Amino acid sequence: MREEDGEDKRTFKVVVNHEQQYSIWFADRDNAPGWTDAGKRGTKAECAAYIDEVWTDMRPLSLRKQMEEMANNPPPTVPAGPAPARHPLGKDALVERLEQPQAVEASGRPKADVNTLRDQIERGHVFVKFVATGTELAVRLDRAACELSTANFVANTGTIALVGDLTLNFNVVRYRGDLDLATLKGTGRLELLRR
Repeated sequence: MREEDGEDKRTFKVVVNHEQQYSIWFADRDNAPGWTDAGKRGTKAECAAYIDEVWTDMRPLSLRKQMEEMANNPPPTVPAGPAPARHPLGKDALVERLEQPQAVEASGRPKADVNTLRDQIERGHVFVKFVATGTELAVRLDRAACELSTANFVANTGTIALVGDLTLNFNVVRYRGDLDLATLKGTGRLELLRR
């Protein structure tokens, strides 16, 4: 089948599929499923030259049709206008929900304990978690408004009142809450200061 110079002398044919994609196939074999004769037979080089001549758009037929349809019937343009507001004009739903007094607990990394809470208070930021929503907040303490005088951090007894500010969903709010040092649980709520 091959000559000594290595040129393939077998006869090939050009085949095409339903997407108008071309390929070379052995002339003496049945076409692969989905492929039909394109009408050209010859050496591999002759078939390749024919494909280069006729296959000028490499995009599959379905893609060409889709692009033509979009060019003839472009989607409607959206009129330019102001971007939608990031927040509703009314109160944020989470802030509104957390304005009601509810169960809170101290939260800390790597763990919530009295020592972690004491360290947070000394740094001026505490982490509290609203139990019902699972919302964990970092509160910047207002030391003058906090009440720590009844707490014994060594014995883990007493109750502390924590007050501080934070921003939640673009609303400036004040946290007010108390924690029992024995359980690190208590009640807390938010007050909306400004939107």
